[in-house]
Order: sequence, then structure tokens, then C-alpha cells
Amino acid sequence: MNIFVDCDVLLDVGLGREPFHYLAGKLLDYLEAHPNQGFMAWHSVANLSYLIGKATNRELPKSFIVRLCHFIQVVPTGTHDVLIAANLPITDFEDALQCAAAMACEAEIIVSRNMKDYQHSPIRAVTPEQFWQELRVER
Repeated sequence: MNIFVDCDVLLDVGLGREPFHYLAGKLLDYLEAHPNQGFMAWHSVANLSYLIGKATNRELPKSFIVRLCHFIQVVPTGTHDVLIAANLPITDFEDALQCAAAMACEAEIIVSRNMKDYQHSPIRAVTPEQFWQELRVER
């Protein structure tokens, strides 16, 4: 299953945001144990670097991103994907870009805490909590 991870979930782990980092961290552990199933947007790398660097020291974001790249693939996207995002019925353009990246990797789900902005997404979005509930049911 291709699982696309929204930047907010990655930031929960990178910044240790309470109370969200526990389930987000479990998701990353799951993806690390299941290679080739996890994906993130190219622009999430820049967001992670900037936001984690701003909140912490300058070396932490780089090491966090490098570790992520050992088990989460960065989706290659370009102009075509930006144009797709521009035509999606998603109000927040950054979330539309996330969705276009998820479409590019043929993700089955987007894991995000931002359900409001993914209401009209062509790919179903679930919270980390919902991801774990559904995974338990499937097993």
C-alpha cells in the first residue's frame, strides 16, 4: 500500500509536538519496517528544514530529513503536478500540492491531521489515529 505522509505529521515527529508525536512516530516506525510504502512531497523537505531549523538548531533538520529519506521516498514532481494541484477542489494550495504529490505516487491514502483541507481530495485522507484503527482491523 502506498502511504503518503503529509508534512504536518512529519513535523509532529521532527518537533516532538504533543500530543501528536507518539502516533506520528509509530507511523514512521511502521513505514521504516515496510520499505517502499511511504512517500512525502518534495516541498515537504524544504518545509521541514525551515520549520524545524527555526524551532531548534540548524543541524537537526538535516539529520532528520536524511533519516527519513532512508525509508520514505520523495515523490518526483514538476510543472504538470503543480497544474494538477491548481485545479484540485482544495482551498489551501499547499495542501493541493501535497495531494498532487500523493496522486503522482499513486498513494492509496494521505495521512494528515488536517482533515478539513482534504475534504475534497481525490485521495482519502486519514488521521494517524484512523490509520492505526484501520490497520488493526485489516490484520
